[in-house]
Amino acid sequence: MAEKGIVPIKLSLTEGDFYTLWAPSWREGGNEWQAFLGADDDLYVFNSPAELLTYIESDNKHDLSSHPEWKSFNSRDAARVVPEANNELDIVGAPALLADRPSYANVKTISRVFAVMRSLGNVTASAPVSVFFSSHSVLHNVDRGADHYAGPNGLGEWTAIGRAVVANWDKVVDALDEAITIKEVDKVFVEDAQTRIQEAEAAAIAAREAEEQVAKEEAEKIDPYDTSAWAAAGIDPIKIIIDGRTVYTLRTYLGGQPVFLGKFGEIYTFNSQKALLRWLVEHDDHDLARASTWSDLMLGINAGETEVQVHPDNVYSFNGLVQDINTSVDAVDTKQMGRAYELMADTADWADDDSMNSYFLANPRMQDYISYMLGGSDTSGYVPHAPFNDHSQSWRELEEMLTKRFSKI
Repeated sequence: MAEKGIVPIKLSLTEGDFYTLWAPSWREGGNEWQAFLGADDDLYVFNSPAELLTYIESDNKHDLSSHPEWKSFNSRDAARVVPEANNELDIVGAPALLADRPSYANVKTISRVFAVMRSLGNVTASAPVSVFFSSHSVLHNVDRGADHYAGPNGLGEWTAIGRAVVANWDKVVDALDEAITIKEVDKVFVEDAQTRIQEAEAAAIAAREAEEQVAKEEAEKIDPYDTSAWAAAGIDPIKIIIDGRTVYTLRTYLGGQPVFLGKFGEIYTFNSQKALLRWLVEHDDHDLARASTWSDLMLGINAGETEVQVHPDNVYSFNGLVQDINTSVDAVDTKQMGRAYELMADTADWADDDSMNSYFLANPRMQDYISYMLGGSDTSGYVPHAPFNDHSQSWRELEEMLTKRFSKI
């Protein structure tokens, strides 16, 4: 058992369930010690955690009061006397576990039972307990865990432990029954102790739930994309929905300038995420290959460990914009328009051509329209008014300029 300090335990013995405190082991004065709640040769047990709490809060003297961790333990709330589930030890029922298979739970439970039994035997100088463990070295192997019994000889060794327990366990349990002292306490204080234990347990549950809620809220704040290989590389998959079709490509920014997956002004686009990944595995002649993080990103892609993840901020939809522009100013989703325009401007910057500038020089009212819709200040007093068919036609032509850059649409 891995516990340190002082821990409450529950022992199921012949006469019932009892509660006490155990100090598994500690070093002091160059020696190793272990102890249970008691005095001199007496080992105290109680019928309930409330009775145990009542006793340790009294002025009664006991051996654990000299333990280096006692003050720290005794300053905790009332629930300090309530055992955790793995410290509820069914001593009488141990043989039944050994009759079952050596599962993780069974081996772990038997290991804990044996650890407490050995300690009880040492502290109480119980000959039957000490002789039992010293005479059967195979008992110590349960501390190695369930994997120890997974080999070809594992079940045989587990059976050997079961035989040793069946032949000696009654004497061992009888020795412990004789070693314990069921301590009486003043019943006047037990009810109050039980109330305080329940209050402390309720407070602990509430605190744990509050911590879990905070942790959940913090986890929800974390964007899963931020932990992806794409975010680490600073290269983003983008999804473009235009003319009723959907294509995928990649984009990054180097020196503040956009760089797309492509070359010589042509953007390599794909109609599925899998097609994009397959192409990347087989090709490296494109502008993104000059990014310093590209080789790191490709390690995961080549190993089949990196899937395409498109962040919502990298989804660009053009669907319906032409119709909305032709309808009215209010019909246009300016956020959608702004994102679409951002993509068109980025592709023109990357291609290093003046096609968009030339278009706006030839169609100045369209530039004023876009500036007005996106909240620009330089509109020369322009206010859009019906009919809007010229604007919708111009927007369609801008979309066509974009799709002509695509390798596939």
